[in-house]
Amino acid sequence: MKLLRHGPSGAEKPGILHSDGTVRDLSAIVSDIGGDVLSDAGIAKIRAADPARLPIVQGARLGPCVAGTGKFICIGLNYSDHAAETGATVPPEPIIFMKATSAICGPNDPIIIPRTSEKTDWEVELAVIIGKKAKYVSEAEAMDYVAGYAVTNDVSERAFQTERSGQWTKGKSCDNFGQIGPYLVTRDEVADPQNLGMWLTVNGTKMQNGSTKTMVYGVKYLVSYLSQFMTLHPGDVISTGTPPGVGLGMKPPKYLKAGDVVELGIEGLGQQRQDVIAD
Repeated sequence: MKLLRHGPSGAEKPGILHSDGTVRDLSAIVSDIGGDVLSDAGIAKIRAADPARLPIVQGARLGPCVAGTGKFICIGLNYSDHAAETGATVPPEPIIFMKATSAICGPNDPIIIPRTSEKTDWEVELAVIIGKKAKYVSEAEAMDYVAGYAVTNDVSERAFQTERSGQWTKGKSCDNFGQIGPYLVTRDEVADPQNLGMWLTVNGTKMQNGSTKTMVYGVKYLVSYLSQFMTLHPGDVISTGTPPGVGLGMKPPKYLKAGDVVELGIEGLGQQRQDVIAD
């Protein structure tokens, strides 16, 4: 299933993409796409409903496809070809950093260039959405804790990230630096999360054209690995890294400016479109 959230920011309602291409409202079935709704039982409850009998939603904004995210965990340098383009060495263990949950926004909400920013960059990434509490789980059982997958843009301000001392978080957490969606695609619809094409364009020019095949640490490993250090809760998001083609890796580097249009997508998970505006 392709689950979604629709409506004004902060007042989104649960929805589902019907096979006829229409968005249907799920408010009569579940309160939101988050918490216990992300469990196997919650997903089964939605699956038992007949989308054709649900109200059609027309013209509504799409919000982030998951509600109640407590942790937005990002993995750095997790694609071998991306590490090479930035001149970095593939790490011996996953690099973990956090993106503030206040950065989360809808898939087509604008990218907002922060004041004083000169190096706002793009990163198409596969997001893994946790469906039930995970602590000390093995790699073999890790997929049982995944509700589904989504597209995310890990927007990054490179000067804030690497030139202002300290950790990466402040270069990753600005408002509207975390578009998630359009859909939470349930895990049963993704046969192999390590074999998905992914792409990103700026003003119609292809910048990123990669595949989750080149991910160093795969989804199973990451869920298990992270659960050794922190308890993962329903609605937590793991953004698993980006393939090559980011602005930082270009010669000379290229960054976003107001008026640009960014489009991105992942095979089977949908696509996003963002206008770039200045704060």
